[in-house]
Amino acid sequence: MELITTDICIIGAGSGGLSVAAGAVQMGARVVLVEGHKMGGDCLNYGCVPSKALLAQAKLAHLRAKPGPESYAEAMAHVRATIAAIAPHDSAERFTALGVQVIQGYARFTSPTEVVVEDTRIRARRVVIATGSRPLVPDLPGLKALPYLTNETIFDLTECPRHLLVLGAGPIGMELAQAHCRLGARVTVIDAAQPLAREDREAAEIVIEQLRREGVEVVERAEVETFGGRAGAIECQVKGGTIFTGTHLLVAVGRAPNLEQLDLDKAGVAVDPVGVRVGPGLRSTNRRVYAIGDAAGQGQFTHLAGYHAGLVIRSMLFGLPARARSDHIPRVTYTDPELAQIGLTEAAARKQHGPRLSVHKISYDQIDRAQAEGRTDGFLKLMAVGGRPVGVTIVGAVAGEALAPWALAVASRLKLSAIAGCVLPYPTRAEIGKRAAGAYFSPKLFDNPVVKRVVRTVQRWLP
Repeated sequence: MELITTDICIIGAGSGGLSVAAGAVQMGARVVLVEGHKMGGDCLNYGCVPSKALLAQAKLAHLRAKPGPESYAEAMAHVRATIAAIAPHDSAERFTALGVQVIQGYARFTSPTEVVVEDTRIRARRVVIATGSRPLVPDLPGLKALPYLTNETIFDLTECPRHLLVLGAGPIGMELAQAHCRLGARVTVIDAAQPLAREDREAAEIVIEQLRREGVEVVERAEVETFGGRAGAIECQVKGGTIFTGTHLLVAVGRAPNLEQLDLDKAGVAVDPVGVRVGPGLRSTNRRVYAIGDAAGQGQFTHLAGYHAGLVIRSMLFGLPARARSDHIPRVTYTDPELAQIGLTEAAARKQHGPRLSVHKISYDQIDRAQAEGRTDGFLKLMAVGGRPVGVTIVGAVAGEALAPWALAVASRLKLSAIAGCVLPYPTRAEIGKRAAGAYFSPKLFDNPVVKRVVRTVQRWLP
């Protein structure tokens, strides 16, 4: 068996693992990267890239009022072309050219410092677990006897489903529901709780109502009891006896970390239900082993994995302290309208900060660019304490883009005066953020009797 000795062994070539590999090797570390499936991981092959490509094509079909078989075929061709265009950036060839030793195969620990991949032993000073996650399939009666879809298989379809049942109304379920509806499918979304349950309720309702207006049937608080039927005629029975029937079923109820094949017990790495048990610096119970991204159980976002990658590089390469934060990690549901969030929602902020909290809401219809484009549904809601933002919710057209300055403000702990004082081009949607920051200061300036007395006094003395 071949033995490779290296500084860093990375298990998993998704966004987090690739970021660690590229950064570490270019700064002089010896790096081995192990991937058991596809380079680029879930994000490139089954997640962010294909879903956003499909959503873009669905939006075009919606604007052209052109749903149908041709639109679906064109959309899926665009999905494949998009993956192919990005794939070289994540390829084994690119990383080999950078100096990374790329090994294809599934890794497992044999000791706290060694990993085996088929006939290769890897002895590493540090190991990074970046294995990502997979779709969670609930243990519901009859489900596994049916040909269900997940985000890993739905992009293999070549024909639009006649009636797509979607189990789960989280971001993945809602995004793919709207995309398929716009491309000509009848769609029913079934959720045991509230759709987009993690999000601000007022903002989530705008998204839900838009999907309903477009024809998506959204069924709330419907607990599934059993599945039945057959391929092309799938039956989903919920508590109370109602049966929903569709030609296809998409399971989108969450994700689970990919850890089972790693033999983590042999490495002394403890695991919790959500992922590898890590400390603030993303080290596991074995100090030589780190976990990042979905495997670390702190969230399932590509940008979070990239952030984690930067932290562990700092720790592994330079021995510098690194502590992962979570308050500045944004998230976006890419429906149309989009729903973007950073920091606390209003409900969470009121619970945490009580009377110290002030909430300021600016509607899209107050923004001239939104009026000019006829996209006035939505709002920005700012949660502020002591002159700093603690949370921002945006729902509306391209809300994810409008969230960008707030991601900077929260990450850098900027004061609202920095947002209020910037000069933005007119007309842009970004003005909504400046308006919200200004709304925080308005009562202090315009409803303040002291300010008015000072102004009157100055006016009497000015030449």
